[in-house]
Amino acid sequence: MKRNILSEVLASVLVNAVYAMRNFPVVLINLLLTPLSFLIVISFVSHGALIGVAIEGAFIMTMVSNGIGLQGDLSHLKNDLKLQDMVVSSPTSAFTYMIGMALSEIMYALPSLIILSVLAVLFLNLGILAALVITAVLIMIFVVSLSLGFFLSTFTSDVIQSWAFSGMLSLLLSTLPPVYYPLTYIPLPYRYIAFISPTTYAAEIIQNITGFVSLSYSSVIIAWAVLLAFTIVLLFAAIKRSRWTDI
Repeated sequence: MKRNILSEVLASVLVNAVYAMRNFPVVLINLLLTPLSFLIVISFVSHGALIGVAIEGAFIMTMVSNGIGLQGDLSHLKNDLKLQDMVVSSPTSAFTYMIGMALSEIMYALPSLIILSVLAVLFLNLGILAALVITAVLIMIFVVSLSLGFFLSTFTSDVIQSWAFSGMLSLLLSTLPPVYYPLTYIPLPYRYIAFISPTTYAAEIIQNITGFVSLSYSSVIIAWAVLLAFTIVLLFAAIKRSRWTDI
């Protein structure tokens, strides 16, 4: 049984990531340019003052973009290649399929994560605790984005529709919220709107542990609790409420 599950997960990675990366390397360039371009712009505009925060924001945007990007990949496999029809009729569960596709998105994210990790070593003074906190937050925000992508992909009927949703969600989760800059940069009348996005809480936790902002103990606890709630609720929705067998 374990060997079968491992084979199913590996097949998803090969189909969705390895094949695309080997035959269409421009995909990797696109995934690299988006977070790094925002990092460069923010660093130039702030004259280097926000380069640390921008690196952390690029980490978050990379995880969001790749998680949400699952929607387009699944839509293509489901609607164009009819692969999901075969998966549904097989013993493969929705959870196993999602794990395999999640790992394939991590493969896409690896080049960006490697570059950002090098920049983090150069510009961020990270201890072991900070590194562990950042890793945990990035995993959680990836699960949030992945769950959204998986959930919405089961309702979209065309890959073009998926691209539209992906663009909107990426904008709402990683561009408009205070990911590349501290929350305090947003004027107070509009600051509370940012708390609608889970990435705001992720950014606050990371910026706090690296010393770019100073949050009270209670604020940190609330941020963790809200981010965890987003993760659990959206993961549950992706597994239990997606239109998996009724496509």
